[in-house]
Amino acid sequence: QVQLVESGGGLVQAGGSLRLACAASGSIFSINTMGWYRQAPGKLREFVANIRSGGGTNYVDSMKDRFTISRDNAKNTVYLQMNSLKPEDTAVYYCKLFMGAVEYWGKGTLVTVSS
Repeated sequence: QVQLVESGGGLVQAGGSLRLACAASGSIFSINTMGWYRQAPGKLREFVANIRSGGGTNYVDSMKDRFTISRDNAKNTVYLQMNSLKPEDTAVYYCKLFMGAVEYWGKGTLVTVSS
């Protein structure tokens, strides 16, 4: 049974920073992709960034200058460093693990950015 647990969300003022973490547990293949998505109130879930086990990354263009994704393969953990946060970054941030053609999702962590 694969489980993903996100942490690090919270309330931050505009211009501030947060670092999200997502720890995967269970039977984790060495080759996989981990990523972050977010869903703002009343909006569809959207892709933020992902990172392959080899280190290759992808970002949505609108966030790549402020957000940095990284991972620790030994800990099966992915991080999202978010800087210069804006009120429009307010959302539930979800972690996704893709391996063996299967997607696994965490329950999300809420990020609220106040103006």
